[in-house]
Amino acid sequence: MSAVFSANVAKQLLTFTPKLIRFPLGKVPFSLKAKAISQLLGLLLAQQMADDELTFLADKWVAIRVEDLALDFEVSFNGQWQVRKLTDAQVTFSANSAELVLVAAAKEDPDTLFFQRKLSIQGDTELGLEVKNLLLSIEFASMPTPIRLSVEKLAAVIERLQLEAKPTVILAKSPSY
Repeated sequence: MSAVFSANVAKQLLTFTPKLIRFPLGKVPFSLKAKAISQLLGLLLAQQMADDELTFLADKWVAIRVEDLALDFEVSFNGQWQVRKLTDAQVTFSANSAELVLVAAAKEDPDTLFFQRKLSIQGDTELGLEVKNLLLSIEFASMPTPIRLSVEKLAAVIERLQLEAKPTVILAKSPSY
């Protein structure tokens, strides 16, 4: 009974936590979200910016949809990060927050999530592959320490909850005749 209760609690936490975050996040003005996203991208992709690896994003827009948080935006890079509301991106990445955290923490492979239908990539396939390869080129260990530690801890919680949420199979001893 305890395992079933624990699995149900884990499932509910995985389902309802993003819903709790979604409401206050929806009240934040888009301009503030855009500024935070731009600064975060600048921190995470500083090395790629310095190595001039972002030229493929010039005049191209990549949409990100964090479905369970109702967070949608587009990004581009023309010497600096640009963030705007969804309009007309060339490629769109869609997933729930848990999967994106696991990818960011290098705990889950984007290709695996794609084939499990937990990550959707629609639009310009070539641009989508370039973006995916760019994200995979980020050295997790080189992320700024507060970001890295936060992502690691959050990913560990998500992994544990996902593990606990899996159904437990109890094998009954077959009667002997």
